[in-house]
Amino acid sequence: MENKIEYNKTDFLLSVVLPTYNEAENIIELIENILKFSSINTEIIVVDDNSPDKTWELVDNLKKENVRCIRRTTERGLASALARGIKESKGDYILWMDADLCMPPEKIPEFIDTIKTNAVVIGSRYVKGAKDNRALIRVITSRMINFFANFVLNFKIKDYDSGFIMVKKEVFDNISLNTSGYGEYCVKFLYDCTKKHFKIKEVPYYFTDRKKGQSKTTEHFYSLFTHGWKYGMAILKIRFGFKN
Repeated sequence: MENKIEYNKTDFLLSVVLPTYNEAENIIELIENILKFSSINTEIIVVDDNSPDKTWELVDNLKKENVRCIRRTTERGLASALARGIKESKGDYILWMDADLCMPPEKIPEFIDTIKTNAVVIGSRYVKGAKDNRALIRVITSRMINFFANFVLNFKIKDYDSGFIMVKKEVFDNISLNTSGYGEYCVKFLYDCTKKHFKIKEVPYYFTDRKKGQSKTTEHFYSLFTHGWKYGMAILKIRFGFKN
């Protein structure tokens, strides 16, 4: 039997950043699963935008030394929440993912193994062995966004708007996270990584619809069209400097 390596509480190897807004029904289960499946010393940073359902309070009540919550009362937004969590992280590797249980913490061991020989690991819905189990209209919208991103930017990445990413911390010495918009930050970040020639690997996973709580992205046609339009304009801006 191998001896388990013990780390000081400040010697985190993995930092998991979870941006949240009204995820009280999911956050505790997610935290427990992350800690269950992580094979290295891990801290979890929840960045909550002052959720009315008091997601932040549930996290604070856990009183775990390696789990903390940053409750933001004046600033809002997914990308800026991620940037805040990344800035305060202590790990050698940084993972971020959605807090709605749509992305499986069971993949964390594979991510950890993969990051050893790569700078960026993407949880991908569109490589061999992956599956997107959401409603058809959302799958079509995401597929169209990624097709357009591949056509305009490059074909090196299959899932440009993944949002399920592990990165070696030193990557952020060369690339900063765009804090404007919603998920468009992910497209720019991954494109910048390809331009800087960081080694990137996509790992397949099954993406599922949330079972509890309300989705931040509606399934109404007009809302999805607007969502896709914003991504499209962001992709053009990334590549050509077009203005939104």
